[in-house]
Amino acid sequence: MKLSKLAVEGGGTLRGADIEIRSLCADSRVAGEGDLFFCINGTHEDAHRYAGEAEKRGAAALVCERETETSLPCILVPDCRAAMARIAAAFYGHPEKYMTMIGVTGTNGKTTVTHMLYSILTAAGKRTGLIGTLGAKFGKTVLPASLTTPDPISLFSLLADMRREHIEVVAMEVSAHALALKKDRPIVYGGAIFTNLTQDHLDFFSDMRSYGEAKLSLFSRCHLAIVNSDDLFSPRIAERAPQTLTYGLDGPADCFAMIEEESLGGIRALLNLEDDLCEIDLPMTGRHNVANALAAAACCKRLGVSMEKIAEGLSDVHVEGRLEHVGSINGAELFVDFAHTPDGLEKSLKALKKHAAGKLIAVFGCGGNRDRAKRPIMGEVVAKNCDFAVITSDNPRFEDPCAIISEIEAGYKKVSRDYVAVEEREKAIAYAVGKLGKGDILLVAGKGGETEQEIMGVKYSYSDKDVLRTLMGRGNAQ
Repeated sequence: MKLSKLAVEGGGTLRGADIEIRSLCADSRVAGEGDLFFCINGTHEDAHRYAGEAEKRGAAALVCERETETSLPCILVPDCRAAMARIAAAFYGHPEKYMTMIGVTGTNGKTTVTHMLYSILTAAGKRTGLIGTLGAKFGKTVLPASLTTPDPISLFSLLADMRREHIEVVAMEVSAHALALKKDRPIVYGGAIFTNLTQDHLDFFSDMRSYGEAKLSLFSRCHLAIVNSDDLFSPRIAERAPQTLTYGLDGPADCFAMIEEESLGGIRALLNLEDDLCEIDLPMTGRHNVANALAAAACCKRLGVSMEKIAEGLSDVHVEGRLEHVGSINGAELFVDFAHTPDGLEKSLKALKKHAAGKLIAVFGCGGNRDRAKRPIMGEVVAKNCDFAVITSDNPRFEDPCAIISEIEAGYKKVSRDYVAVEEREKAIAYAVGKLGKGDILLVAGKGGETEQEIMGVKYSYSDKDVLRTLMGRGNAQ
C-alpha cells in the first residue's frame, strides 16, 4: 500500500517519497525490508530513539511524532498510538467493517461473557470469532494467549484472517489498557457490553476516575451499549452511548433473571430478556455468572438469536480457569479461578461458601509490579469469606514474594489469624489440600488456567490445575 494513502488514513502529513509499504512493525529489533516502523512513545521507552536501528534493518519509512535522525520518508502525526491503529486497520483492508464487532469491557467477567457470546452465536449457526485473555479462535484456528487485547498490528491482521474465513461476528475483550492506548480506535462496535468497574490496574491508571474514563471511551463508538444496572458506574455510560440496554439481578433492568436452583455443578435460572422468557441450565456456579449470562443473552437477542439458541449456547459454555471445578479429593471439592481483584475474589468465595458443608479454604496471592493498593484489601476480603487461607506467590515478577505476602497479611490480620504463608505456590497448594476433609471446598485463586509463572523476568511452566491433578493422583481422588 502507498505511504500517501496510509498518511491520509493515519491523519498525518507525508514527508518524503511516496513509496510502497510491504508490512508494519513496532519493534526495531524485528524490522525488515519494506516495513513501516512506528515510533511509539511508550511508558518506558521512546521508539524514536530506535528509528536508526529500524532503518539499518531495512525499514522503508516511519510514523513519528517528531523528526528523527534518519533519511527515511515519514508520516508525521500528533499521536503515534492512535495513528498506528488507524493505519493498521487501513493496511489490512478495514476488516472490522465487514463483521459485527461486539466489545466487552469491565474489571471482571470479560472472558466469561465473550465465551458465552461465542457459544450462543455458534449454536445459532453464526460464523463467530473470539479474541481475549485466553487467546483467539475462529473456524478451525486456535491461537494462544498474548494480551487481553492484541496490539493494533496483530489485532487488525487477525481480523483480516477472520474476514478471509467469512466470520460474521467477533466477540472481543477490550481492556482498559487497550482503550487508554487506543489499540482499537477505528472500530465501531455493533454492541458494547459493560460488566462492572472495581479496583484494579491502579499501577497504570493514576486513580479510579481515569480508569473509568478509559472504559467510557468504548461507548462513544458503539451502536448499542449493554450495561450492568447493578453497577454504580453504568449511568455514566448511558450518558455517552447512543442507545442503552440494561441487565441486572438486583434492581430494575430491561433484562433480569430469577435463579431457580443452584449447586456447585451449575445453575438453573429463568431469564427475562425484554419480556421474552428463557430457562437456562448454566454449567457454572456463582450468582455473578448469571449476570454474565444475562449480558451475553441480551446482546445475542438484539442480534436476532432465538431464545431456544440462547439457552442451547449457554448450556454448552466452558471457560478455562473461571471458577472451574478440577475434581475431588478425600470428599472435598477443588476449584481454580482467575479472580485477582477484591471484587472478583469476593464473588467467587461467596459463590462457593454457600455450598460448603465443611470449611472453605483459599490459596491466593497478588501479582508483583502491579496495583499494590489492592493487596491488603484482597487479604481482608478472603479473611471475611473463608475459614482458612494459604497466602502465597502469584506472578511475583520483579518483586520480592515475601514482601507481597506481607502486604496481603496486613489486611488479612484485620479480620482473622487463621492463615499460613507459604511462598512457593506448589507447596502452598499441597499444604491446603492436606488440610481438606469431607464437605470442604478449596479455591485456588489468581491464575485460573494460566500455564506460566513469571519470576524475575523469566516465565516458568506452571499450572494450578496440573498441581491439583498431581495431588489428586496421590490421594483419594474422584
